[in-house]
Amino acid sequence: MDFEKVLQVLSARAAQSNHPQEVLRAPEIKTLYDHIKTLPNDERGAFGKRVNELKKSLEVVIEVRRQELDKVDLPPIDVTAPMDINAPQPELLPSEQGTIHPLSAEIERISDIFNRMGFVTEESREIDDQFHMFESLNFPKGHPARDDYDTFMTEETDANGDRLIAPAHTSTMQNRVLKKYRGNLANGEAIAAIVPDRVFRNEDLDARHEHTFYQVEGVYVAKGVNVGNLIATLQEFLQEYYGKKLDVRVNPFYFPFTEPSFEFALSCPFCEGKNPDCKVCSGEGWIELLGCGMIHPNVLQAADIDPNEYTGFAFGCGIDRLVMMKYGIEDVRHFESGKLDFLEQF
Repeated sequence: MDFEKVLQVLSARAAQSNHPQEVLRAPEIKTLYDHIKTLPNDERGAFGKRVNELKKSLEVVIEVRRQELDKVDLPPIDVTAPMDINAPQPELLPSEQGTIHPLSAEIERISDIFNRMGFVTEESREIDDQFHMFESLNFPKGHPARDDYDTFMTEETDANGDRLIAPAHTSTMQNRVLKKYRGNLANGEAIAAIVPDRVFRNEDLDARHEHTFYQVEGVYVAKGVNVGNLIATLQEFLQEYYGKKLDVRVNPFYFPFTEPSFEFALSCPFCEGKNPDCKVCSGEGWIELLGCGMIHPNVLQAADIDPNEYTGFAFGCGIDRLVMMKYGIEDVRHFESGKLDFLEQF
């Protein structure tokens, strides 16, 4: 076997290749390895050693070629350059072949209901600072309640050196909304706004949990606002959304940003508590749907609103869950799956 000739051929090939590493998988080398099987046992060791020496020599040539390729100067790409005006406009898919994503459609419906109730709609953001995620919502640094929010953080930091965060709830906008519409209070008008948008949490994925989902935050502040206003507002919204009369109940809970705080439940809109085998409410007749409560005085003060003069309520609800209940969707992961057989149903 002429090792020198094989080395010359493969070295020349590697020196000209844009993918020199592939030479190590050349058929000539495979032939050498296959030849080992045909040799007597006492000759195999020496022959195999020569094959390995050949590969080491090739690796030197390959490394030299890789360094040459790394040094090639390519012209910079101007990513801001407009499309060539002489190029034909690409043909777009006809819009009648597409549909609106079910979450987008339901967010529009939710916004429409609240808009008719006097609420404005605001957008959230997908990267925020820890002040709006925690401190402005009565989570001081070191507060144990922060541990309940297993959030995604970036390497980038804000001016205070705190890492930026992917919002785990749209409540990050509460301080901004209160400040933006604070002038309403001086004019005798209420602050009434909702924020439907995307949020992120480090979840173990299953049929009911996703790391990326949608939530709608709502705030209402004026003089004399009480828990009765909160319950009536949410009940009216849910009855309009599901198109039927619903009973509701509240159970005491804890959130740092509301006091008192509640878990809000509604009577099952599907079985109305009459089907012990109902898959939506597990036969209990009630569905724990959202968290809510009266806005904590510290949260109002953080937005320069006097809690002795004004009170308000806030609530947060998972939009994905609302939609799943409405259409009987069994797995929250369908929304982000891109499966056409699912999306074409809407």
